[in-house]
Amino acid sequence: MKKLIFFLLFTLLSAPMYIYGKSGFAMWQIPSQVNTIGNSYVFLTDKGRVIVMDGGMKDETLFLRGFIAALGNEVEAWIVTHPHNDHVGALTEILKEPKGMKIHKVYHSRFSDDLLRCEQPYDKYAFEFYEVLDKSGIEVLNQTIPGLTERIDGLNFKILGVTNEEFRMNPYNNSSMIIRVWDKEKSIVFLGDAGVECGNKVLTGPFRKDLDCDYLQVAHHGQQGCNEQFYKTIKFKACLWPTPLWVWNNDQGQGINTGNLKTFETRHWMDEIGIKEHHVTCVDGLFKLE
Repeated sequence: MKKLIFFLLFTLLSAPMYIYGKSGFAMWQIPSQVNTIGNSYVFLTDKGRVIVMDGGMKDETLFLRGFIAALGNEVEAWIVTHPHNDHVGALTEILKEPKGMKIHKVYHSRFSDDLLRCEQPYDKYAFEFYEVLDKSGIEVLNQTIPGLTERIDGLNFKILGVTNEEFRMNPYNNSSMIIRVWDKEKSIVFLGDAGVECGNKVLTGPFRKDLDCDYLQVAHHGQQGCNEQFYKTIKFKACLWPTPLWVWNNDQGQGINTGNLKTFETRHWMDEIGIKEHHVTCVDGLFKLE
């Protein structure tokens, strides 16, 4: 509870200072509140409107509710990369019980039922998410083809990749939406949990140039996502890592880099590319980009 109060006070105190700034939006990379994998980003536009991406696990619902409430309890757009429970668990609970939160639009790329069933037991969480979303009455924009570009105040975003029904290996991750967000000052590309095939499809597609950015959210929490060729082909200056300590250190109880994760492989690629700026949730805590 003390951690929640601290972060909410930080948000309340810093948000008004930002709104009168020069850039089009501020972004918070929110660390896991339960030491698990997950994806949660909150944006505040230059005119004070809130946009959320994913939101994290069910167990993080209380924290996310408080964070959004501190910014006015109204979400202009909620962007969902894919329906893994570590990305939509908190949103599912909010859709069940809004408790005063108002959400205007949800952007996602819906999976077919056949694709959903390819990944058990995670399919039960995805089916539940779609069920409560369908009942919510919220406007839903389902992206079946890439290319949609939207502007909300000073924040722009573009959908570079959508659901890939043809990929049945690593199916959920390979259907992560890939999204570019930018203003006049900065650009960010969010890879979600994109797998090798998903990333390479965008890399070789019509929106290749949109992958170049200032900040890149590394795929699948920095391990076993997009491949070395992908990272070494695009241009970026800094990395965003939505990554808990045990993933960052590949330590599942036996010591650093003794687990079966590939985080150190990705970290090595970043060293070879020459990336010096890293924002890791287990290191930075709550990171704010303005």
